[in-house]
Amino acid sequence: MAMKIRLARGGSKKRPYYSIVAADSRAPRDGRFIEKLGTYAPLLPKDSEERVKMDMERVQHWLSQGAQPTDRVARMLEAAGALPKAERSNPQKGEPGKASKDRAEKKAARAAATE
Repeated sequence: MAMKIRLARGGSKKRPYYSIVAADSRAPRDGRFIEKLGTYAPLLPKDSEERVKMDMERVQHWLSQGAQPTDRVARMLEAAGALPKAERSNPQKGEPGKASKDRAEKKAARAAATE
C-alpha cells in the first residue's frame, strides 16, 4: 500500500483549514485516512505557533514506514527540521511569458525601423 502524508481540507468556503494526515495514496483527498498527524491553519500569521501543529513522533514513524510527504507537507517538515532541505530549481520561473517576449520583439523592431 502506497502511503502519503498529505493535507485534507476542512473549514467552510473561503476559510480553509487543513488536517495533516497519513493516508493511502488511492484514497480521496478529503476522504478516508489512517491517522491524523496535525493541523495547518493558513489564515493565521506566518509567525504564529498555532499555524502548523504536528505530532513529530508519529510523522517520523510514518516516514520510517515509507510514507512519502506531498510537496507542501515536505516544506512544512523541512521548516520543522524533520527533513533535510531539498534543492529546488525552476529555471523557467524568471523567464518572461510568450506575450511579453512578442511585445519586446515588436518594440525592438520599431526602434530599429525608426533609426
